[in-house]
Amino acid sequence: MDDEDFACAYCPSTVRACRSGEAGTRGPGFCPSKVDPDVQAKARALYNDPETHRLAYNSALVESEGYCKWTRVQEVVEFAKRMGWKKIGIANCIGLLDLANVFTGILESHGFEVISVACKNGSIPKEEIGLTDAQKLKPGGFEPACNPVAQAELLNAHGSEFNVVMGLCIGHDSLFFKHAKAPTTVLITKDRVLGHNPVAALQLADMYYAHLYGPLKPPKSATALRAKRNRTAVK
Repeated sequence: MDDEDFACAYCPSTVRACRSGEAGTRGPGFCPSKVDPDVQAKARALYNDPETHRLAYNSALVESEGYCKWTRVQEVVEFAKRMGWKKIGIANCIGLLDLANVFTGILESHGFEVISVACKNGSIPKEEIGLTDAQKLKPGGFEPACNPVAQAELLNAHGSEFNVVMGLCIGHDSLFFKHAKAPTTVLITKDRVLGHNPVAALQLADMYYAHLYGPLKPPKSATALRAKRNRTAVK
C-alpha cells in the first residue's frame, strides 16, 4: 500500500468512523476522507445528477426496507419496481440456464418483460481469440468461447433497462460490465468449487484455504503492525 493511498480494509473494528459521520476527523490516516477529500467532494456532487440521485435513493430505500428480510432475488424485484423499469436483461453462464429459467419466471410473475442471453451465444471458436487446441478444456473438438461483449451489446440493442449477471466467469464479467449500458447487478457470483459461495474461501483463509496466500502472506497481526505506522494512527 502506497503512503498516499487509502486502505479501508485495515480500519480497526473499534473505529469505523464513517458510520458515525466522523471519518474526516476520527478516521485513521489512511481513511479516504483524509487521503483524498477533493475526490470525495467531487463524488458527492455527482449525486446531484437526477438519475444518479434516483438510483442512490431507491438503493437506500431497498436496503432499509428489506434489510435481513428479503433475499437478493426479492431485492432485485423490489429495486426494479421502485425504479420504474419494465424490461430486465439477464446475462447468464450457460451452465446456469435452469436457474436463469426460474429467475425469469419470478420476474415475469411480477409483470416484467425479460430477455436473456447465455455466455456461449455466437458460437465463437476459442481459436478465434487466440487459444491453441491444447489450451481448451477439452482438446480435439469444437469449443466455443464465452461471448460477454455480445451479451452486453444484445441487451443494449434490445432495450434492457436493468441487467442481472448470473455466474459469468472472472474476466468475462469484466467485459460485460465494460460494454453494458444499463445499470447492472450481480445475482450469482461463479465459484464452481464452493457452490458459487466465494466468501467461504475468505472465511476459511486461515484454515482449509490457507494455500490461497502467496509468498508474502502477512502475519495474523498485520492490522496491528500497520497501525503502528504514523499514518495509520487514529487521530
